[in-house]
Amino acid sequence: MKSHFLFTNQQRNGIFLLLAVIVIIQCIYWFVPNIFTDTTTDKPVNENELETFRKEVDSLRLVEIENRKPKIYPFNPNYITDYKGYTLGMTNEEIDRLHKFRERNQWVNSAKDFQKVTKVSDSFLDIISPYFKFPDWVTNPKPKTQGYSNSYSNSSKPKTYQQKVDLNLATANQLKKVYGVGEKLSERIIKYRDKYKGGFISDVQLSEVYGLSPEVIERIKNDFTVKTPRAIKTYNLNTATRDELVTIQFIDYEVAHNIIEERTLRDGFKSLEELTKVEDFPIKKFDIIKLYLYL
Repeated sequence: MKSHFLFTNQQRNGIFLLLAVIVIIQCIYWFVPNIFTDTTTDKPVNENELETFRKEVDSLRLVEIENRKPKIYPFNPNYITDYKGYTLGMTNEEIDRLHKFRERNQWVNSAKDFQKVTKVSDSFLDIISPYFKFPDWVTNPKPKTQGYSNSYSNSSKPKTYQQKVDLNLATANQLKKVYGVGEKLSERIIKYRDKYKGGFISDVQLSEVYGLSPEVIERIKNDFTVKTPRAIKTYNLNTATRDELVTIQFIDYEVAHNIIEERTLRDGFKSLEELTKVEDFPIKKFDIIKLYLYL
């Protein structure tokens, strides 16, 4: 043990010097703290600049929140689906009221009508009504003036078949004379007619033109009718095969299969109206479908 504590004069001087350095460093650490501490945190804070930064961060946060919100584009409230109504914030009851109203072939023509049918709150109506977009003949109806003598709708007496214009030969300018038919609707009628070689089969096909209300269709039929119908192939409902039935507009393979099954159960159809009893049959298109069938 003695050998560990026996030092030469030079070693003792080194030990004392080391101890002295340690003591000096400790004294500096405790009595002169500014050397070892970060004094940057002691700088005064500019409150105005800090508030400016806070406002900028808040504004950026609000912009991001707005960007994440689903955007609403102009739409016709008559065609609100379940999903569309849900995204707008409508309840199931409000959506169901609108659908039942439309099933009666009635139309919503203003924000007031929409609220009357769906019973939405005033606050909700104020939010979505600016996005309502109705057809031109609703928002900009043609004025009923005495000077508008060329309009077909001013005719007091119903026209005979001979007096009516052939719908398959009518021009857009002739159609625009009907009250409620503007430039866009007349172009849609012509475009739908030209989609099929030979034009319309029957007046009932006017219901397939987007934007034509039942009232406007009746006005058109007062002055126009199909005199040269498009030639089509018709089928005997009680003998037509599935492949023949699917060539008819609005009938797919599933409906054709159901028609044949129903025909077998009934031992043949007695009237075309019995088609409405077939499962999944598009009842709303019955008037068009029956143009292709006979018994």
